[in-house]
Amino acid sequence: MLLIHPPVTRPCEPPAGIARLKAALAMRGIRATVLDANLEGLLYMLQAPARSDDTWTRRAGGAVDRHLADMRSGRAHRNHSTYSRVVGDLNRLLEVFSAPLETKVSFGDYSAHDLEPVRSADLIRSAEHPEKNPFFGYYCARLPQLLAEQSPAWIGISVNYLSQALCAFALIGYLKQLAPGLRIVLGGGLISSWLRRPGVRLSFEGLVDVLVEGPGEEELCRLAGAGHVPRIAELMPEYESADLDRYLAPGRIIPYSASQGCYWQQCAFCPERAEGNPYRPLPAATAAQHLQQLSLKYSPALLHLLDNAISPALLAQLVRTPPGAPWYGFVRVSRELQDPDFCRALRASGCVMLQLGLESGSDRVLEHMGKGITVQESARVLRCLHEAGIATYVYLLFGTPWETEREAQMTLDFTASHANTIDFLNVAIFNMPAAPEQNAAHALRSFSDADLSLYIDFVHPEGWDRKSVRRFLDQRFKRTGAIASIIRSKPPLFGSNHAPFLAGKMKADMV
Repeated sequence: MLLIHPPVTRPCEPPAGIARLKAALAMRGIRATVLDANLEGLLYMLQAPARSDDTWTRRAGGAVDRHLADMRSGRAHRNHSTYSRVVGDLNRLLEVFSAPLETKVSFGDYSAHDLEPVRSADLIRSAEHPEKNPFFGYYCARLPQLLAEQSPAWIGISVNYLSQALCAFALIGYLKQLAPGLRIVLGGGLISSWLRRPGVRLSFEGLVDVLVEGPGEEELCRLAGAGHVPRIAELMPEYESADLDRYLAPGRIIPYSASQGCYWQQCAFCPERAEGNPYRPLPAATAAQHLQQLSLKYSPALLHLLDNAISPALLAQLVRTPPGAPWYGFVRVSRELQDPDFCRALRASGCVMLQLGLESGSDRVLEHMGKGITVQESARVLRCLHEAGIATYVYLLFGTPWETEREAQMTLDFTASHANTIDFLNVAIFNMPAAPEQNAAHALRSFSDADLSLYIDFVHPEGWDRKSVRRFLDQRFKRTGAIASIIRSKPPLFGSNHAPFLAGKMKADMV
């Protein structure tokens, strides 16, 4: 079986879902080859002759090998200005390479002027004309020889993000041109979300043989003719076949998930709850043991915990049995994180950064959102983490149905007054999920006629519409001095994936 991770995602760590699939197949004696077409395809573009003779592109093209080496060695991460210049140069080459096809490739995103990834007809068009995709040259250079060498009975393609969808279908179309009899199974987080959305009926007849909803380990083992895999949820991901040193990061990043779903599941508009995803955690001791084994096996510079929210039980277990490498991930504001001693113990375990969905500086908004936290609790957590030496990556959400301009100003005031405890910010405008059970109380209007859109527009009950929110963010929030400096510190294009390397002790270690 051939397992493919298609473009475009951030090329800084190997795909975790495919690593779990490979481990499940290996347990049943099924040989599987992993192709990270995202990493390889982006490197193919970066190392191709420059297609423009403007000064910026010429300079970037002449420095590409040095820039890639600096991204991998840590030299690019020693200060923000150097990092921004290196990433900007490399991204310029991607944009110039893709521009002749009226497409735009960047580190982590993809768009085409005449195709939308949320329209099934456009996905099919992408498959019918793979030569119009900027990764077509890479596909032609890589896939024929790989298929000849492997002769896979099945090809599994995992699509987790909208930025992958059009390129994945161009890949499928090209594979079908190469060998019309190839059997293709398509899964991943985005495919699962589409399959679970009421009223959506995916049909890609002639292109996709099997669509998989949810975790794919059992289904792939069945398709490969293997039996049931015992204790499949407790398998450790397999990264041995990944070329870990080619990723664009200063050392190996190993992703790991200790759970499926979210242990809270009470937030309004929660996609996990809307899609009926139950919370399935590994035993904390098992997860901690896996992390230790991954550290010993791969010598990572960083462990990336992928859980929607790392449970308090696992945090406590990591304090007792540290992973053996620096680590980061998402957490909820909790009682434990308001304890200075516990936060110091987390830092001693290797925790270098925590991502926090604080969302709002208004208790009324937080209550309506079902967050189960207060502004005062958020402030205590920020202070404790800062004092312990753990970087914070804070997520704020504006434009929810319960927010008015007054509450938005409260969020601005909270952020400014706690700016010394916030290292990075992610600021977003609320999108209303298309799930009927979540939006029934609101006046709705469609963004477009796209049949696969996961979101829908709504009429804000207080008139605090997206245009007003965007004006507030651009003219007031982002221009507030203390906040502006935090926003500028966010790693361009790579965001939270590279933030630990630009924060605190990890950055000092690379100097």
